[in-house]
Amino acid sequence: MAIDIYFKETLPILTQRLVETYAEVSTIRHLGYCPLPNYETIIACTEDLKEILFPGYRRRDHLHLANVEYYVGDLIDRIHDRLVAQIARALCHASGQSEHCSAKQREYFEGIAQTKTLAFLERLPELRKILALDVQAAYDGDPACKSYDEVIFCYPGFEAVTIYRLAHILWELDVPLIPRMMTEWAHSKTGIDIHPGAKIGKYFFIDHGTGVVIGETCEIGDWVKLYQGVTLGALSFPTDAEGKLIRGKKRHPTIEDRVVIYANATILGGQTVIGHDCVIGSNVWLTRSVPPNTTVTLEKPRLMMRGAEVEPEYQI
Repeated sequence: MAIDIYFKETLPILTQRLVETYAEVSTIRHLGYCPLPNYETIIACTEDLKEILFPGYRRRDHLHLANVEYYVGDLIDRIHDRLVAQIARALCHASGQSEHCSAKQREYFEGIAQTKTLAFLERLPELRKILALDVQAAYDGDPACKSYDEVIFCYPGFEAVTIYRLAHILWELDVPLIPRMMTEWAHSKTGIDIHPGAKIGKYFFIDHGTGVVIGETCEIGDWVKLYQGVTLGALSFPTDAEGKLIRGKKRHPTIEDRVVIYANATILGGQTVIGHDCVIGSNVWLTRSVPPNTTVTLEKPRLMMRGAEVEPEYQI
């Protein structure tokens, strides 16, 4: 197909029209001397972190106790430098100065970023112990699972929980924007949407996982198991006198210890508490609290069928 040069000459006019909208519609552009956190760099850092958390399972093989320290040390050094730069960008942006950030201001934010980065890295040894319990929960909770290796390689629920736990540490350190970037990347990979602000206890297992949603102010205890399609969400969004959303309130439910929630159950509301040792059946819709040691199920629906061999009880 031949390109018509006459029509191509109209492209500068189109370019000018687009650039004019950058001033008219300023809410969806970022132009200035201090860049935003880089998405690809954040994902690369997350992949490096998983390499540290699960050595020998990912990019580098032939690791052993004699050489692993050198490998991990190199990764830690690289993660430190990348995270300091990216967290500094996020802090600068959150301060409202990102488009007019001076060299002195950037240096100030980099100092804070290094403090937060070191605090984050200090928590990785303890995080590995927590993730080992999540692996155990998946192995113990799924009879189809043949090994711990299978959990690490193959379970999307464990992948999503791993990235959530990394992001949650950054969230607790008041790092803006980056935790959400990490968990939304996990969401795109696994179909599991966990807000980094949620609080999730030990020995946590999401089986199958697709469609699970866990909101920002959700609190989940220890030894909890969720199946696919579970929503732990907000019942409503309160607004102020001007009709704007009120932020910072508890909007999502509390799930106490040793609760099992089956597929496609929906539990909503910040005041909703599911007591310890409860079982919530599939497709249940809950907007009120449930006392401990309770099983909640829907009444069995009546099936309707059409066909010559169908029993009269089910015949349409």
